[in-house]
Amino acid sequence: MRFRRELSYEAAPADVFAMLADPAFREKVAAAQDVVSVDVTITPQGEGFTMVSDQVQRTAGLPAIAKKIAGDTTQAIIREEWSDATAGTIEITAPGKPTKMVGTIRLSAAGAGTSYVQELEVGVKVPLIAGKLEKIMADNIDEGLSVEHTTGIAWLRGER
Repeated sequence: MRFRRELSYEAAPADVFAMLADPAFREKVAAAQDVVSVDVTITPQGEGFTMVSDQVQRTAGLPAIAKKIAGDTTQAIIREEWSDATAGTIEITAPGKPTKMVGTIRLSAAGAGTSYVQELEVGVKVPLIAGKLEKIMADNIDEGLSVEHTTGIAWLRGER
C-alpha cells in the first residue's frame, strides 16, 4: 500500500533539517506520541545524518485484528538516512512482526517556508488480511506525523 503525506512548516528548510537532526526534538515527539520508551541515536554523516529511534509503542485503540498480531505494546524501529538537507530514506520495522515500511523523505523550499513530504510503501505479510492491516498501519503513521508536525511547529517557534 502506498502512503504519502505532505506537511508545511513556516521556517526555512535549513531550520527544519536542523530540527530533524536534533535528538531532543525526536525525544519530544516520542513523548507527545505517548510511547512507552524511546532510544534515539543521531549520527552525522557527510552533509546528512542517520537517525535511529527504537520505540516501544502502545497498541491501545487498535482494532482487535491488529492487536492480535501486535500485542499490548509493540517495538518499532524507525531509521532515517539523510544524504543531505533535502532528501533521505526511511525504514520502519517491527522486529518479529510481518511488517515493513520503506520510503523517502524530502524537504524543499515552499515560499517562505518548507514542504516536508514522506512517501512510504507499507507492507504486511499476513494472508487474507494484509490490506486491512496495511490501512491500519498507514493511519497510525499518519497520526504520528500529525503529532510530529504539531510538535515541530511549536519547536520552530522556540517552545522546547
